[in-house]
Amino acid sequence: MKSRPHVVLLGAGASCAAIPNGDNNGRKISAMNGFIEKLGLTDILEKITLHTSSDNLEDIYMELDERSKAEPNCMDAKQKLEAVIRDYMLNFKLPDSPTVYDYLIMGLTSKDLIATFNWDPLLVQAYARAMAYTTNLPQLAFLHGNVAVGYCSEDNVMGNVGMPCRCGEPLAPTKLLFPIKNKDYASDTAISKSWKSLNNALEVAYMVTIFGYSAPKSDVEAIAMLKKAWGAVKDRNLEEIEIVDLRDEDEVIQSWDDFIHTHHYSYHSNFFTTTIGRCPRRSCEATFDRLMMNHWLKPDKGFKPDMDFSDIDKLTCDLIIDEENKKGTKKLLLDPYV
Repeated sequence: MKSRPHVVLLGAGASCAAIPNGDNNGRKISAMNGFIEKLGLTDILEKITLHTSSDNLEDIYMELDERSKAEPNCMDAKQKLEAVIRDYMLNFKLPDSPTVYDYLIMGLTSKDLIATFNWDPLLVQAYARAMAYTTNLPQLAFLHGNVAVGYCSEDNVMGNVGMPCRCGEPLAPTKLLFPIKNKDYASDTAISKSWKSLNNALEVAYMVTIFGYSAPKSDVEAIAMLKKAWGAVKDRNLEEIEIVDLRDEDEVIQSWDDFIHTHHYSYHSNFFTTTIGRCPRRSCEATFDRLMMNHWLKPDKGFKPDMDFSDIDKLTCDLIIDEENKKGTKKLLLDPYV
């Protein structure tokens, strides 16, 4: 149980939590509601009479997509929106101080997986910063593509966009999946690979953390794929689900009811009270020791919101050394949280 994966599923709320005061240039991630107006994109839609009264990008884009085959002006507006959104996302840069994404990546190991629906480059940037401390880092999966991720179809290689592949060609930008009801997760190889990684990890996961993902109506197919990988709830009587969300707890739990076995969940309004926040790099170990071995966990040994990178290094250093010493063996990792 301790060696099984911890899977983290990220939605837009996670990126908002990562830069609550803005990125390195003070720019904030815009929510889907009011996205068009906030980015000054209303002129793109000025020649189109929208049927939806919503200001949510998801609703507007879905209508444009549905009308684009018959109406050239809708196709033109859709393509312009796609180009502007990609440029908008590309320009985000993490602040110099640690963010929730830095804590998250340093709080997991290579057996774990972070799967994100977000297009922004913040998670990739945090991953690059973490490599200064260890290469024993979680796998990443980009379920809707990502502006920072590139792919070479010839060599089946993924990495930072623009970096040279082994064939010598730069990795091309991956496709971004925009909010339509019937998304094609299979035709794009890079996105298909990410979903396969998530499915494989979910099938054997001991813990799942859902962070800032509200399962919007345009993700019906995605939720169905997640359910299939997770399997029947009755067979998940030992696994634990954590949900990090700012919505009302009852609303959140109800939206994920198909994944939760009875009381095997916890609700959090911030990252630092989660098991990764409280027990970094040993979340599955600590959960097993708490629930199955009846050990009390030490409440104050995890990440704190005001840490700098030297504090994170100090906290995780002995854990990383222990991981290196036991690499390739079947010895259990040290659990300092009991």
